[in-house]
Amino acid sequence: MIDVTIKGAGVLGLCVATEIISRGGNVTMIDPNGAPGPHTCSWWAGGMLAPFCEGESAEEPVVRLGQKAAEWWEKHGADITYNGSLVVAQGRDIKELNRFGRKTTAFKEIDADTISKLEPDLAGRYRKALYFKDEAHLAPRSALTVLHDGLVNAGVQILTEAATDNNSMVINCTGLAAQSSLKDLRGVKGEMLILHCPELDLKRPIRLLHPRIPLYIVPRGDGVYMLGATMIETGERTRITARSMLEMLTAAYALHPSFGEAEILEIGVDARPAFPDNLPNIRKINDVIYANGLYRHGYLLAPSIASQIAEYLFDGKKPEFSDNVRNEAKNEHFA
Repeated sequence: MIDVTIKGAGVLGLCVATEIISRGGNVTMIDPNGAPGPHTCSWWAGGMLAPFCEGESAEEPVVRLGQKAAEWWEKHGADITYNGSLVVAQGRDIKELNRFGRKTTAFKEIDADTISKLEPDLAGRYRKALYFKDEAHLAPRSALTVLHDGLVNAGVQILTEAATDNNSMVINCTGLAAQSSLKDLRGVKGEMLILHCPELDLKRPIRLLHPRIPLYIVPRGDGVYMLGATMIETGERTRITARSMLEMLTAAYALHPSFGEAEILEIGVDARPAFPDNLPNIRKINDVIYANGLYRHGYLLAPSIASQIAEYLFDGKKPEFSDNVRNEAKNEHFA
């Protein structure tokens, strides 16, 4: 039996543990904060399983591997909503919609009548949109809880301090906490809001394109919506900027004036771990496997990274994302 100690109980650590347990391995998890919660950036994610939309700015592996994410999450108990994604732009920004379409695939350009059928609350507000019908979304906090509870039920120990057994393979999934070992890892600040707007009943994630701050709005049910999210090159993890809050709320109001009367339930701020190419990386340094750099693709790519690590441990298959290993003197490249 393969014995593994996983450091970090965020979305990636939980996915890796789930994959290893499903193959008959033995897992111990270590996280000083215990169960998933506000301390992890995956707590504040949008939960959009939108690989085709991400293709607007992401590399090919994100689109290809991200298409497997919804099935993986559903297989492991998460509640997935398969309503697709809708991308819109105001009249003065219609060039942004055209540009988005040129950079993405697997969408249908729809007119005002079809927009009204999909989202009645947006009737008459947009003359065309891009509809990505094969995309989905989930509620991040519920998904994390499902994985956590499944691991606990399977007998996985989740410790808040280091274990004494040094014989197991260590997999480090600690995000920015691993910067001392991963010198090229950086933080990209994301800020989000959770609003209560019972006057609206949006069915799917909506992306409002804007040259300065594109906005996405994800329905959480019962009139609750997640608004996000900025991408600021800083590792600061606790305070939202006045500019970000103003621009997100202004964009939400532009999408629909009802958001002007919404109540702000939560403000979330954290820093996503990212490498220079914004792709994840699996590295082996001094017998420790480091899996990191999810950037803005946590729920989309964590299942694939977890599967690649499990295939390496059990089958000896080289992880695809290890091709991004940097030439650091002490790195052990996967053979």
